[in-house]
Amino acid sequence: MKRTTCEFMMWNGLPVIRREIADSMINDFGLSQKETAEKLGITPAAVCQYVSGKRGRLEITDEHILIEIQASAERIINNGNENVLSETCRICKILRASKKFSLICKSCDD
Repeated sequence: MKRTTCEFMMWNGLPVIRREIADSMINDFGLSQKETAEKLGITPAAVCQYVSGKRGRLEITDEHILIEIQASAERIINNGNENVLSETCRICKILRASKKFSLICKSCDD
């Protein structure tokens, strides 16, 4: 059965987005894994899995997208976790528009 782009993004894109935002919060802004979990509204164990590479294994190498992810991380840190959903959706839209994931998801219909 053909998967929709949203289904692919839910299973593959969302973990990558969360991993990259968590990585930025920890490495660019100096938050601990616990603080990152609180900001993202997820468990510290989930952050640990993102950081260790057990979740979100696809790579984002596009510098423009990585800059946008860092901006999202900063907005979430500064404005609280009510921004997590809007920032996650914003990055998802950027990823979809970039067509980078369409190379991975051969069955997605954009």
